[in-house]
Amino acid sequence: MSGTTTAAAPFGRRLPGEGANRWVVLVVLCVSLLLVAVDATVLHVAVPAVTEDLRPGAIELLWIVDIYPLVCASLLILFGTLGDRIGRRRVLLLGYGLFGVASAVAALADTAHVLIAARALLGVGGAMIMPATLSILRQVFPDRRERALAIGIWSAVAAVGAACGPLLGGFLLEHFWWGSVFLINIPLMLVSLPVGRWLLPESTGERNGPWDVVGALMAAGGLFALVLGVKRLGSGESPLGATTLVSVAVGAGLLIAFVRRQRRRRYPLVDLAMFTRPAFSTSVGCIVLAMLALVGLELIAAQYLQLVLGLSPLETGLRLLPLTIAAMAAGLAGSRMLQRFGPRAMVATGFALTALAVAALTAMGGEDNAPLMLAGFVLLGFGLETTLFGAYESMLSEAPQTQAGGAAAIGETSYQLGAGIGIALLGSVMNAAYAPGLSSVRGVPAADSAAASHSLGEAYEVASRLGGGQGEALRAAARDSFVHGLHVTLLVSAGLLLLGALAALRLPRVMDCGGPAPAAGETGGAGRERAGVAVESVR
Repeated sequence: MSGTTTAAAPFGRRLPGEGANRWVVLVVLCVSLLLVAVDATVLHVAVPAVTEDLRPGAIELLWIVDIYPLVCASLLILFGTLGDRIGRRRVLLLGYGLFGVASAVAALADTAHVLIAARALLGVGGAMIMPATLSILRQVFPDRRERALAIGIWSAVAAVGAACGPLLGGFLLEHFWWGSVFLINIPLMLVSLPVGRWLLPESTGERNGPWDVVGALMAAGGLFALVLGVKRLGSGESPLGATTLVSVAVGAGLLIAFVRRQRRRRYPLVDLAMFTRPAFSTSVGCIVLAMLALVGLELIAAQYLQLVLGLSPLETGLRLLPLTIAAMAAGLAGSRMLQRFGPRAMVATGFALTALAVAALTAMGGEDNAPLMLAGFVLLGFGLETTLFGAYESMLSEAPQTQAGGAAAIGETSYQLGAGIGIALLGSVMNAAYAPGLSSVRGVPAADSAAASHSLGEAYEVASRLGGGQGEALRAAARDSFVHGLHVTLLVSAGLLLLGALAALRLPRVMDCGGPAPAAGETGGAGRERAGVAVESVR
């Protein structure tokens, strides 16, 4: 059965997705995405207040921060494909409700365990919301030109949400208690539920055969274990550690079994034939590479600006603001650029611009260079958003409409996996380049030098404890080693981005807007023969 769209709309009103109403639908979807994007980062500035109030242990604090993205990433495919099955709007509205309830529980949590459980429920709600927004967008914008503009606005809102999270959290913490960072979700969800029920169209994909519950659970368990192992690597745990090895092995094993199961089933949960299309698989790979290479930015924002240059959190946020503005501009201009230059040139150029920006930032040293950072961050934001926009648009346009939820979930999962793998990989590169510079600091005991080699923050703590000339020598050595490690990490990131530019050459040269995407399993040529018109190229 082909995908269907229905709307429970009052008489006298146009169906959602028709005429001007589709832009109202886009506003509702963007508000949904904004909430999820803000919630992913808003807690970061509240961690000290949470620690002081709830007194969590080190492991509990780690779970408070990590459980939301971990659960969200692991359930994206499950809820994306469930939306294709039972209705994308239905899953989205359920996500709204769960997100609101979980926000209330998190705000009123009086123990670390309650907060962890609430954050996990927020992750479930986020996994229901994120793929549904993209799949509904795919449904209500059948014209690729308009859909490209809609995706540009959608991605610009995501950039704003991620950047505004820490700023909004900081503002609330100055006036209220830490639970207020969660309470802001509740009134927005109370508005979004009835508005979404009234305005958003209902749509489904193919309903032939039973929904593969076992496959959905295998995908969720495999992604959870794999992302957990990757996050442990990123936090500095040894690759040979028991927990890391078991997590990665179990995750990889479940995902391999999931792929084999999908290939055998007559009605698979995810149509793996999509990956046989060069543009779809290339777009997914470009998303992973872009996120893998760019997480080095976290090292700059979190440590370089504050620990090396001594900027306050507010000053750090202001320094990064041009990056967000540039990303918004690229998202809004993405539709025109895609139509003019085509997916191949757009994504490859975005990778090249981002690599140039990252390479230029290696000129940063121990002294503040505001003009260089301004230019680098503007170029970085514009290039990264150009790359991600082109890759997301191409991937979503290539996927059959009946598989929109699964395709959106694959894109979001690729984003999360790329970021997690990047933190682990580039974190290891950073540590390997940073630690040798502290192996033997003149006048500093070996035990203190070894402790300082773990991180720059720990080096400063050891230096403060030592005091005097020893402390100053250790502080200077740690700062110089960190800058050196940052340069090496940025160069590795630039190399990965250049690989992404080469990979993007497999994307279509032009943006084909002739007709609907081919059905699952069809090649582009077969789809053209069946429809009698040119179909959309893969992204």
